[in-house]
Amino acid sequence: MTNRQLLETSVKAADDKHAEDIVVLNMQGISLISDYFIICHGNSDKQVQAIAREMKEKAMEHGYNVKRMEGFDEARWILLDLGDVVAHIFHRDERSYYNLERLWGDAPIENMESVLTQ
Repeated sequence: MTNRQLLETSVKAADDKHAEDIVVLNMQGISLISDYFIICHGNSDKQVQAIAREMKEKAMEHGYNVKRMEGFDEARWILLDLGDVVAHIFHRDERSYYNLERLWGDAPIENMESVLTQ
């Protein structure tokens, strides 16, 4: 599976659990951490955890090991490190506070419409 396929699988998994306002930042050439950041949010602790769990399970089904998952128990901001794809799954109340889209404002936004309409 390529980085792009991992990205698409992860975005689809988030969408399947009704993640809201899914944004993908292309971090290639900007960050040494990963190629893509997925930023999304859920409206409750349970939904935030469900989104993270689904993304983790789908990645593992395709042979990817999750390098790290932090913040799962608190469910305010879960960081899911899949290597070249890092997902930031926020609780609705936390997302605007951290505003990662503004922090990484120089990163181009990837169009994931084709994945989200499947």
